[in-house]
Amino acid sequence: MHTPISTTYSLGDDAIELAATAGLHLFEWEKTVLRKSLGVRDDGKWSAFEVGLMVSRQNGKGSILEARELAGLFLFGEKFIIHSAHLFDTSLEAFERLLTLIESNPDLDREVMRVSRSHGDEGITLKNKQKIRFRTRTKGGGRGFTGDLIILDEAMYLADTAVAALIPTMSARSVTGNPQLWYTGSAGNQESTQFGAVRARALKGEDPSLSYLEWSINHCNDYCDPEVKDYKCPDHESITDPEAWAIANPSMGITISREHIEKEFRSLGPVLFKQERLGVGDWPNPTEQWKVLSEEHWLARTTESLAPQRPLVFAIDTNPDRSHSCILAVGDAGDGSKVAEITSRGDGTEIDYRPGANWVVERAKELQKRWKPIAFIIDMTSQAGDLKPALEAAGIRVVSPTAREYAQACGKMRSAICPAKNNEPYLWHRDQTDLNNAMRGASKRDLAGLWALARPNVNVDISPAVCMTLALWGHEKLSFEKTTTTAMAWG
Repeated sequence: MHTPISTTYSLGDDAIELAATAGLHLFEWEKTVLRKSLGVRDDGKWSAFEVGLMVSRQNGKGSILEARELAGLFLFGEKFIIHSAHLFDTSLEAFERLLTLIESNPDLDREVMRVSRSHGDEGITLKNKQKIRFRTRTKGGGRGFTGDLIILDEAMYLADTAVAALIPTMSARSVTGNPQLWYTGSAGNQESTQFGAVRARALKGEDPSLSYLEWSINHCNDYCDPEVKDYKCPDHESITDPEAWAIANPSMGITISREHIEKEFRSLGPVLFKQERLGVGDWPNPTEQWKVLSEEHWLARTTESLAPQRPLVFAIDTNPDRSHSCILAVGDAGDGSKVAEITSRGDGTEIDYRPGANWVVERAKELQKRWKPIAFIIDMTSQAGDLKPALEAAGIRVVSPTAREYAQACGKMRSAICPAKNNEPYLWHRDQTDLNNAMRGASKRDLAGLWALARPNVNVDISPAVCMTLALWGHEKLSFEKTTTTAMAWG
């Protein structure tokens, strides 16, 4: 447990009492969560801007959220609440349960002006214009809203991009309002980057505005004796011990029976049982980044003054779930080196790393008309491969590397930024957040006896890094085709 030290008093008991009037009677551990998360500072602001709750399934996490949302609507005056979940069914269930609680209390029900059951727009609006909306998470979900309270349920499936879309919605309430952000879920895995980062901050114990509560066992690690690991280790709880089960399941004996947990152990096996019932996650290590090259080398090749010059090569990549695509250019820097930059419009604020793939062909046509590049490079084994016919139909030259050429291109890209001894780096890149994040999160995979860029988990989109690799390969392969050298200014 990690909670802010700035708390003067708590509104947790107020939320608990309101929930009881709607027939929601909380367990003691659930009350503890609300008391710890609803602490208030001397200035009347929440002491915890972020709240994290990690507890195994079916223990009653949903009841805590319902009580928190009831208090937000009927006690705290929160104008806009967003409840988001990974799956639509989960979000819909949360909506129905909260509505049932409100309707069970005539005083609360009288305050309701409208209930929306439209698919994707489920929510409740009060007569004073306060409202709560239930959403299924997307990379863009939440943009444009100003939220006082944001609930990110099923946070073990939470993508960094979803948080990037949601957190800025709270900024407009940060001065005059009192925003709060909740992460709730069960034990995570290597893909739980955002929830894992919240947990890591809690374990470090230095975040003054984070409240984090977790129910899990003190489990064995790689240094434990393999002969007794998980079962009879003197330093850690045994996964077969009912007392350990109770530690990780605060509702054991109330809503979850010991007999059922015994059945789960036999059915799931030790590994899944530890994760699903005992709160033992395979959490990502936040320090496991920069696997392709070092952060020091990458930052040393950042430029603010250089821009790609003709001859130009563009590259296109679309990530595996087709949620985002990227167009990037590589051109001469004017000093014998090269520069990579995600293309953009106007003043550079709207870069060509955007949701979906439907926009790519039209944007490529604009770039082709204005800059007449040598070619557009696409890896035909990627999701961007199906754009090739439309691009070629528009008169755009498309060139694609073989699998071996792509692997060689990955090695060439790395050596262009952090070369072997006695060689000089020759690839610069613009300081663009999406390109930086892509290179930070990329890892390696074996390909044709060499290596290629790989996504370590679904929450890391390396499309800009893939584009940079492809564009550099294309520029070196095709730049003998001369064009007029002109300073670049995107349009």
